[in-house]
Amino acid sequence: MTTQTSTTAPATLEAPTSVAELEELLTTPSPALVEDLAARSGDLVILGAGGKMGPSLTVLARRALDAAGRTGDAVHAVSRWSDAAQAERLRDAGVNVVAADLLAPDADLASLPDGADVVYMVGAKFGTSSAPSLAWAANAALVHDVARRYADSTIAAFSTGNVYPLVPVESGGCSEEHPVGPVGEYAMSCLGRERVLQHAALSRGTKVVTIRLNYAVDLRYGVLFDVASPILAGEPVDLTTGHVNVVWQGYANEVALRSLGLASSPATAINLTGPEMASVRRLAELLGRGLDREVSFTGEPAPTALLNDATRCHELFGYPQVPLRTLVDWQAQWLAAGLPTSGKPTKFAVRDGAF
Repeated sequence: MTTQTSTTAPATLEAPTSVAELEELLTTPSPALVEDLAARSGDLVILGAGGKMGPSLTVLARRALDAAGRTGDAVHAVSRWSDAAQAERLRDAGVNVVAADLLAPDADLASLPDGADVVYMVGAKFGTSSAPSLAWAANAALVHDVARRYADSTIAAFSTGNVYPLVPVESGGCSEEHPVGPVGEYAMSCLGRERVLQHAALSRGTKVVTIRLNYAVDLRYGVLFDVASPILAGEPVDLTTGHVNVVWQGYANEVALRSLGLASSPATAINLTGPEMASVRRLAELLGRGLDREVSFTGEPAPTALLNDATRCHELFGYPQVPLRTLVDWQAQWLAAGLPTSGKPTKFAVRDGAF
């Protein structure tokens, strides 16, 4: 694995003006990613590839393997694929699309493709406060069977910064050494996922890295979109959760794939987010200016927030190629142009863990 190398995939930082341009930015591999994947071998399996991040990560992986000369190694994208058009786009990109509901009572994990490397993206967040058993089934129980199925593979599993407690803003956020303290059953079940994978690493020698992400920005969704939404609606921006971490999704995709080189037994964890602790008030002011809208506020910033320190990530993989201020400008331009959005909020402002 290379280190201290920035993931500068695109040579330009021009704002994307269409979904096609956005997807091109998200799926263009950096030289560092290509170099890291060139040092690996075997098929790659991406479980839960149909979510918000999965499709772009999958295409990025395929393009990076091709650039690394690994055209004979397959990328298998596993999901229920409720969006048939999305599945077809991945096929067109050279990905092997596998339809499977891993939570179904009759799910046959043995029939899933083999893979030397596995990226685990399966999870449930929204609606879990009213159906906590779903959170535990999707986020913790399932991974036990997956870890058995892929005991001899290297696993990079998405987790969440929610496994940490809310911390004082002046602390600068939680590093990987900070004691976990999940708030609510969603966060607890995600910590359960990590613990099950840690047990797999200890008991079977499986190489594992868990990726504690918050929050990816794709322009079609993300914290910046969530902050801009009340501005567009002529409503006040709530400042109760007054600070937040965000990161360009293209960087998050790259780090997830490059982190396969970090996987170990015992398992290790890495925080994945941007280098800034962003003020929600300042983000709203900048977005309002970019949207040419008046901005009003409600609430007073709480002294604590969910904040992660991703210093280790940046030391290993460089800084995000799209900085925060550029992301804010891109987000405002995207929304001002009326470009598509996903309608999938992050709910970053939730403080009681009820999703």
